[in-house]
Order: sequence, then structure tokens, then C-alpha cells
Amino acid sequence: MTDFETSHFLRKETQMSEYFYPLDGRKHYKDLEEAQKDMFQAFKNFNNEIFEKESALSRKVKELIAIGVAHTTQCPYCIEGHVRAAKKAGASNQEIAEAVFVAAALRAGGAFAHSTIAMGVVKEVDKLQKEK
Repeated sequence: MTDFETSHFLRKETQMSEYFYPLDGRKHYKDLEEAQKDMFQAFKNFNNEIFEKESALSRKVKELIAIGVAHTTQCPYCIEGHVRAAKKAGASNQEIAEAVFVAAALRAGGAFAHSTIAMGVVKEVDKLQKEK
């Protein structure tokens, strides 16, 4: 058996909540609201303005964008909430999966773009070593 096959990701007795955020973590939103009522309400209003109001983008498209962004920011609560909202707005499983892959491509693209920094340093170090 390989290490991958015995990893915690494949063992059925392991719950995702043991490795991610607590499933009941949203219960603390009330604490955030109590600490900053005005800011909390402003955030809710902003969020509602974006997702609830009719605009140039359909709710489904907004939710698909949100799924991609949630995967980029790696927020499990956002992923869950926006996948549910996307399904409710009529998104297909294929559309949701594609949004995830678009996010994955962008994350990979960021690493690829930053490779120019690494390669620039390599050239600089090589040049300094040759000068010695």
C-alpha cells in the first residue's frame, strides 16, 4: 500500500472537519456582529447588493465566478455556500466543475508568472558565482 492510499484523505473514518475548518464555524458570525454591528451590517448590505440585485450578470454567472474565487481564496464556507447558490440558480455540475478548473488554471498561471522572479535570481546568482 502506498503512502497516498493510507493517507487521511482516503480513510473513511476521517471527517473532513478534522482537517478543515469546523463545520459549525459560522456560529461565530454573531460574535463578529456583536463586536462591530455597523461594519457587519455594511458587509451584509454590500454582499446583498452584489448577489441579490438584478444586474448585467445573472445570479448563476455571479455564483460561478464566486466558486472560482472561493477556490482561489480557499474558503471552504464560501465554496459550500456558492456551490449551493449556483445549483439553486440553475448551474450544472459541469459548469461548477469548469469554474473550479478555471480557478486552478489561474493559480497555476500565477506560479508560472512568478517563475520569472526565480529565474532572474538564478541568472543573477550564476553571474555572481562566475565573477568570483
